[in-house]
Amino acid sequence: MEMSLIELYGTMGPFAKGVVWTMVIMSLLSWTQAFQKWWQIWQSQKETKKFAPEFSRFLKEDQLDGAIRLAEKQKRSHVARVVGEALAEVKPLLRDRATITAADINSVERAVEREMLIVAAELKRGLGIMATTGATAPFVGLLGTVMGIVNAFTGMAASGGGGSLASVSAGIAEALITTAFGLLVAIPAVWLYNYFSTKIDFLSVEMTYTSKELIDYLIKSVGSEFGRSIFTKEFQTQKAAQSSGPISH
Repeated sequence: MEMSLIELYGTMGPFAKGVVWTMVIMSLLSWTQAFQKWWQIWQSQKETKKFAPEFSRFLKEDQLDGAIRLAEKQKRSHVARVVGEALAEVKPLLRDRATITAADINSVERAVEREMLIVAAELKRGLGIMATTGATAPFVGLLGTVMGIVNAFTGMAASGGGGSLASVSAGIAEALITTAFGLLVAIPAVWLYNYFSTKIDFLSVEMTYTSKELIDYLIKSVGSEFGRSIFTKEFQTQKAAQSSGPISH
């Protein structure tokens, strides 16, 4: 005789029901975090698709003021937040680019690294719940199975050991259903964790690539187009001093 899940749940003891509700809560937390993470990443990628072409155009046209204003408007794009922090560091120097030094470029690089750490931490927030659910749900279900089997054989022993397999089948089925439920909770959680981990790695690559492109642009601006900068003068002075020094025979 087959029993439905509702009938099996009705025959469960308090401990087994507690295990089931624990896994229900774990599953709800995992799926809630997954939806929030999907929404956060989707909005970030959507804003980045609009931001990246305009930002690249401003750099090609040497309009850093426009690039800064564009980055300040974007609050959800992961790329805009990283390059915006870098541009905020160099913004006070835009009035006189001839004063930009190598130390200023290094300061911009550190600002980029700090912001990347912050954005990456925000993107990874919530993944721990999915990872914990995927790793522990099978063990929680197994705990319910072990206790259910113990109760089944304890009941069989209490009846004098004369019970048939049919008399304990319901108890064994009750015990095994918690393991099955634990797997149903854990498998999607693992899939979701791996999916979002891969997406966040891809977003980190985007942030790194864009920030490096910005730093390269600033270095080229200092070293070539803005040849009057202190950084260039210091380099040229050192080079001239080395070339004009005494020649040893």
